[in-house]
Amino acid sequence: MVPLISLVKVIEIKVIQSSLFLRQKKKLHKNQIKELDNRIRDIIKNPDIGEEKKGALKGVKVYKFHTDKQIFLLAYEIIDETLNLIMIGSHENYYRDLQKYL
Repeated sequence: MVPLISLVKVIEIKVIQSSLFLRQKKKLHKNQIKELDNRIRDIIKNPDIGEEKKGALKGVKVYKFHTDKQIFLLAYEIIDETLNLIMIGSHENYYRDLQKYL
């Protein structure tokens, strides 16, 4: 019997935070930032975890998650091996503001 050897390709993903993302992140509480960091790690492990948007937001994915009984949306895009974090926020006016930023 021949042992099976699995080859795992290790991909290093570069993470870039937009200026809007950084401003919004500063407004979060420490426990929310910790949860956000965990969710960013989830995206790095599985880039297709977010929902791909259509129309004016084509190419952008949005990942929804809960923290402190509140729903947050995280907009990102993956280009080559770069994760661009665009925007974080609650659902209210989120897509309107995202479209204005892009």
